[in-house]
Amino acid sequence: MTRVLVVDDSRFMRTVIGNALGDAGHEVETATNGSEAVDLAGTFDPDVITMDVEMPEMDGIDAVERIMTTNPAPILMLSAHTESGAEATLDALERGAVDFLQKPDGSDSRTMVDLTTEVVKKVDGLAEANVSTVALARATATAHATRSRLAGNPGQGTTTGKAVAGGSADVQVNGDHGTGTVGPNARPGIEPSSETDEDTASLPTERTTAPTIVLGASTGGPKIVERLFEQLPIDLEAKVLVVQHMPSGFTERFADRLDTHSAYDVFEATDGEWLEPGDIAVAPGNTHLEVATEASGCLRLQLSDGERVHGVRPSIDVTMESAAEEVTSGLCGVVLTGMGFDGAAGIEAIKAADGYTIAQDEATSPVFGIPCQAIETGCVDTVAPAGGIVDAIVNAFTTDGENDD
Repeated sequence: MTRVLVVDDSRFMRTVIGNALGDAGHEVETATNGSEAVDLAGTFDPDVITMDVEMPEMDGIDAVERIMTTNPAPILMLSAHTESGAEATLDALERGAVDFLQKPDGSDSRTMVDLTTEVVKKVDGLAEANVSTVALARATATAHATRSRLAGNPGQGTTTGKAVAGGSADVQVNGDHGTGTVGPNARPGIEPSSETDEDTASLPTERTTAPTIVLGASTGGPKIVERLFEQLPIDLEAKVLVVQHMPSGFTERFADRLDTHSAYDVFEATDGEWLEPGDIAVAPGNTHLEVATEASGCLRLQLSDGERVHGVRPSIDVTMESAAEEVTSGLCGVVLTGMGFDGAAGIEAIKAADGYTIAQDEATSPVFGIPCQAIETGCVDTVAPAGGIVDAIVNAFTTDGENDD
């Protein structure tokens, strides 16, 4: 029987969520604030924790940090649908929480019944999370605590407010490199367009051939994606599309956070925008992201509110399949931790288009569903731990996927 600790200062929320989990066969204990949660994490030893964000005495963010450094367990955040709620939730994910759900607030058709159904489904998935990844989350939380204590010291390796990516500083990519530095809001020679007709008039007449990476993730993905982009060499000059399963209202904040940690320019994708080398576009929540066309080494992006795929929107498959159809060279598909099947068909499409494919390994995936389904297609070229994904990407474009050993 799965032990679940439900943490919320609202008696109503504790009762409704606790009853739903109890009816699903889980053993439930409750806490009214973060301080109680920290204590019960040690005595109750929960398999999964649901955690409210805003609570008296100790909020959910501090509780996550304390728990992940003392009694690590998969933590599911329950967030308010507000700007501050989105920021706080991303803070909690940074400190070691694995996933989150939004509480219904009347702004859409979601109800408490929808929430409790989603909580039970998420808890069932997290109860099967690979415990070997808990140590990684604990180390992440400890590192965050250390950085917080040292706040005020200028970080090494930063220039003009942007982090310098790690990894090899002298990566050589097949073909010539472009030159110049592009700011987060600057697209030299490229003007975003919302027109449906193809318009390449604003594109530079000469562009380098730069690789395209399509990266998909779900549960447990945000902190892994962040660390990946801290390491991705800017010399690779990749064009990157990111599909992280998140609701609307969170992906823009997520993109902003990635931008502060990467030498690449990271932004939430907009319809008709051109993606050029050195750019990372994040699919907006509740919207599919597609590659409409490739021209002069750049990608034109297209957004749609088409049917959900595997119950999700944005869908990894939708983005990967469009890239496989439109990108003519230098394509790589990467699937990271997450629940479900999304991404498997996309990996197959990229492989069929002569692209290179990478999946995160089981040992470092908080939830191995998405990578496992992709691997089972037989179309994954490399299975790598979270810390080895960047090396696998670089090798794909510098050695055609083969090592020199």
